Amino acid sequence: MKVLFISFAFPEMSVRLASALTEYVDVCLMIPRAEAKPFLKWLGPKVHFEPFDKPRLRQPFLQLRLMKRLIRRIKRFNPDLIHLQRGYLYFNLCLPLVRRYPLVVSIHDPDRHVGDEAKTPLWVLNFGRRRARQVIAHNDAMKDKIVNRLRIPANRISVVPLVEFGDATAASNVEEAGHEILFYGRIWKYKGLEYLIRAQPLITQRVPEAKIVIAGHGEDFARYRSAMADPERFEVHNEFVPEDKQSELFRRASVVALPYIEATQSGVIPLAYAFGKPVVATTVGGLPSQVDDGRTGFLVPPCDVGALADKIVLLLQDRALRHRLGANGREKLVEQWSAGVVARQTVQVYHGALRGAAAPSDGETCFQEQEC
Repeated sequence: MKVLFISFAFPEMSVRLASALTEYVDVCLMIPRAEAKPFLKWLGPKVHFEPFDKPRLRQPFLQLRLMKRLIRRIKRFNPDLIHLQRGYLYFNLCLPLVRRYPLVVSIHDPDRHVGDEAKTPLWVLNFGRRRARQVIAHNDAMKDKIVNRLRIPANRISVVPLVEFGDATAASNVEEAGHEILFYGRIWKYKGLEYLIRAQPLITQRVPEAKIVIAGHGEDFARYRSAMADPERFEVHNEFVPEDKQSELFRRASVVALPYIEATQSGVIPLAYAFGKPVVATTVGGLPSQVDDGRTGFLVPPCDVGALADKIVLLLQDRALRHRLGANGREKLVEQWSAGVVARQTVQVYHGALRGAAAPSDGETCFQEQEC
């Protein structure tokens, strides 16, 4: 089987999954050159690697020229199917030009998150999603949302977890720099960072040496900084975090906190598990499928500052407990999210796409869009 794997985002996960897939299928990986560069060390020797330079969205002429080149490359490779990660404004609109190839689409977020300022209109993403013979969701909660919101039949949706990613040396040993609570990733309203900031006095009252480390970029950070009761208790890296710094922060952490008020899934959780760190997350979206409450971390209600603080303190005060939960998380990662496991499940989706009925016609797709 020949698979054209194309991704305009999620470069590390895409490189890792495409490389693992070569054990089962012939893979051509198309991905933005600049975004892929830091992760090429993960690129398998069997992958047909065809990077491209991605212009800015506000450069339509260059975008259209790129789309023309990508379509030409796809037809030259002549795949049995195309696997599209997430979708992209200009490429989604060009999908009718490659309709002869069965399409598999991975959906990472069926809806916009609160405060998220995505640039690709949702209807454009849905145009590609509805054309797919098979859709990949990353947990059952997400699958239900896709069925209810996008009206894609359940028999066209397969649940396949996120592939592992992060520092390959993370599993060598568990390190800690002190009682550090790590909040990592994009900083948008739906991530609930304000609740972790509000929990800080409750945490440091019982664990005086505790410190909250915030690493990531997103919306204006000034309002978060102004909400800090004790700014000296925080270490802030409000920026894009390169891989070496990411590894340092996760190694130092005692606990990884995800106080989200909304979520579909989180790539931070498997990353925490890779470093043997327990997590405290909220019971929103698909997070309960990623965190085994009491075994790999703890789940608390969203927006509940007291419960969030209590579980973090419990882990900070019990070194043996957090190391045991962290080890369980690493075990879960290997069993459920390793590249080999995810690749095998993904190949089964490909076989289902090749066996399935033809994708909706352009007319059917347009009619579905009008209904919405």
